[in-house]
Amino acid sequence: MVEDLEVLEEFQKEGEASEEEVDDKYREALAALEDLEFRSTLNKPEDELGCILEINAGAGGTEACDWAEMLLRMYTMWAGKKGFKVSLLNRQEGDVAGIKSVAIEINGDFAYGLLKGENGVHRLVRISPYNAQGKRMTSFAAVFVHPLVDERIEVEVNPADLEWDTFRASGAGGQHVNKTESAVRVRHLPSGIVVECQQERSQHQNREKALQMLKSKLYELELQRLKEERNKLEAEKKKNEWGSQIRSYVLDDRRVKDHRTGYQTGNTDAVLNGEIDEFLKAYLMSKEEVQ
Repeated sequence: MVEDLEVLEEFQKEGEASEEEVDDKYREALAALEDLEFRSTLNKPEDELGCILEINAGAGGTEACDWAEMLLRMYTMWAGKKGFKVSLLNRQEGDVAGIKSVAIEINGDFAYGLLKGENGVHRLVRISPYNAQGKRMTSFAAVFVHPLVDERIEVEVNPADLEWDTFRASGAGGQHVNKTESAVRVRHLPSGIVVECQQERSQHQNREKALQMLKSKLYELELQRLKEERNKLEAEKKKNEWGSQIRSYVLDDRRVKDHRTGYQTGNTDAVLNGEIDEFLKAYLMSKEEVQ
């Protein structure tokens, strides 16, 4: 990219390229460098995963349910622009309009890393279409994002963490079962998980099966840890109403502002149509600076 810019500058000196072409190439190179710097913040193993995104309507009644559906549309359009696949997991309709809650799965590289900063309460201010007097209304919706664990997450087991025992299998199986120590028991020392396997005839096969069973249990344990982290995050969230928002969307003033980073834009239509990358970047870059 930089080499292309240097070549283009040489062409300009020779009258074979315009100043406008050089400026365009410069802006393109600058954007590429900024994107590279931004991508460098997504360096945790879970960042590259897809995600589950949940939206829950908060204070504001029908207006809040409508706002929750607007947010669903915003994130769905954002994902579509990225070429990500969106699947609806569950949806609870509002009593009059919109949705009370919804959960979607977003599959795409770094979907979780990009969206993890969206956790929190989102505040909408507008002239309500549901108010007969045309009053200015404020409503809230809470967003939660967590990683979608898939086959890319490998369960690694350190052999030094395993304690193996062998014993004679019990139950039916004939003389072979009674005379050889084909059954195995493995204890995972860090977690305390114990697995036994005696279903196969050979000790080697039972060891393989026991290790597979252990990995399955460790995988389940990791999912439980993620769930507990989610519950902790939910518990730490403030009440889903005034004063707790991470971002405000003030439509009659044509302003969307992130209260954590100070980044704001006046193009509210673009934001609600999924153009939220600048908000995502601002948050992730601010977190990188803190670290």
